[in-house]
Formats: sequence, structure tokens, C-alpha cells
Amino acid sequence: MHNSWTLNGKSALVTGATRGIGLAIAGELSALGADVCIAARHEDAVRNTVDALNASGGRAAGLACDLSTQAGRIALADFLRARGATLDILVNNVGTNIRKKTLEYNAEEIAFLHNTNLASVFELCRLLHPLLAAAGSSSIVNMGSTAALSALRTGAPYAMSKAALHHLTRYLAVEWARDGIRVNAVAPWYIRTPLVEKLLADEAYMRDILARTPAGRVGDPHEVSGVVAFLCMPASSYVTGQIIAIDGGFSVYGFLGRNIGGRTFLSAVIQP
Repeated sequence: MHNSWTLNGKSALVTGATRGIGLAIAGELSALGADVCIAARHEDAVRNTVDALNASGGRAAGLACDLSTQAGRIALADFLRARGATLDILVNNVGTNIRKKTLEYNAEEIAFLHNTNLASVFELCRLLHPLLAAAGSSSIVNMGSTAALSALRTGAPYAMSKAALHHLTRYLAVEWARDGIRVNAVAPWYIRTPLVEKLLADEAYMRDILARTPAGRVGDPHEVSGVVAFLCMPASSYVTGQIIAIDGGFSVYGFLGRNIGGRTFLSAVIQP
């Protein structure tokens, strides 16, 4: 019987893969048998991650590049073309946030968030389309966010970029199905990563997070990487165009009370 739960013989690219969720995804795909290429801004971090993956028995390579720029995206595409004629898996994980109220952003910050979170994905998908199509049956997984599903306290440009990324996922899933390319996205809530460690250290803010999370806790990177890995496997071969929330129930939580530490919290999460 064909094993649908392996990535043996597959080639994968994971962007933003030297820490947090991206690092967990690169490790998960490597452990499942994929040859993994990673990309991130800092050369030392890329080298250390590649060495760690190879030391764990994987087959990894990497390139330091800035994917917020077109020059960085082209350099990565050239690097991949030099390595082989096909690409089975593309995980667009690279992304960042600047947490401010809407009126506090300047034009440079808005452009940086757009270029990093959205333009990087749009352009990299286009550049790598020939390699993905040549694989015959390939998978793109985009890193969305629950910020694209409901209003949070700050970060409107980040949420805008992720909402657009969700819709890009749907568009590409339809356009590129004939090319044998599946396109999905995951939408995490708070996950323990360096990007949010300062927020999670704020006890009052953490209480608010837990009050709005039915699971009663934040997530861990491996809880995202496992879902991403599934979307890359033959086991998910009929799944495309989907946005899968990884959020402990946050995105479906309505007006309910939750008792935490003897205190009752009320939350109203309004979905579009």
C-alpha cells in the first residue's frame, strides 16, 4: 500500500526558517524525509540551522537573503534552480510585525510590512511556479494569522497583509490546480516564539489571551509544524484553498465566560 504519511524523496523550501515556527517546520519536514532548503536574513543563523538539520540525519542547505526585496527573492530562486529542476514543497513562513496603533505608523513601516509579509510570498510563488509545476504534484503552504480573521488590539498593517495572504491562497489554489499545485494556509493564534515572547511575559496581557482561548493556553511551534507537514503530504492530496486556524478555539469563541484562577472573564470575539 502507498504510504501517504511520508515526505521521502521530496524537496522543500522553508522561508524564515532559523527560529520559531519556521525552524519547527524545517525540522518536521526534514524528520519526515524531505530534502530541506531554508532561507533567512542572517548568514550565521542559516549556517547554524543547516548544520543542526544535517547533524540530525537530514539533508539540508540554505541561503541568506532578504525576501522583503525582489533581489533577495531572485537570488533564492536562482539558488533553487541551480540545485534541481523541481520543487515539491514551498512553505512561505517569513513574516514580521510592528505593533502600533493605526495612526502611529509611518510610510516606511507600512511598506516594510507589506513587502515582507505579502509581496515576498506573491513574488516568490511566481518565481518558483515553474519548479513547482515541474514536480507534477506539489504543495504551497502560506503562514497566515488569526489577526486576519478578527480585530486585535494593534497591528492593522500586519493584519491587512495576512488577510490578503489568505485570499491569495484561495486564488492560487484555483489558478494553479491545473498545474498540480495545491495551495493552503495556516492561521496561528499566539504561539511561543521569539516574536511574541515580550507580549507573553506581560501577565495582564496573558490573562486576556487565555480568557479568549478555549484551550486555556498558547500554542507551541510543533503544533503548527505538524499541521503544515500534513498539508505537504500525499495524505492531504485533495485539500487545497483552505485556511486552517491553529488557535486553540480562539477564532470560534463567542460571548462566553471562562474561569481562570478563580476569576471569571467575559469575551466577545466578533468574526467578519
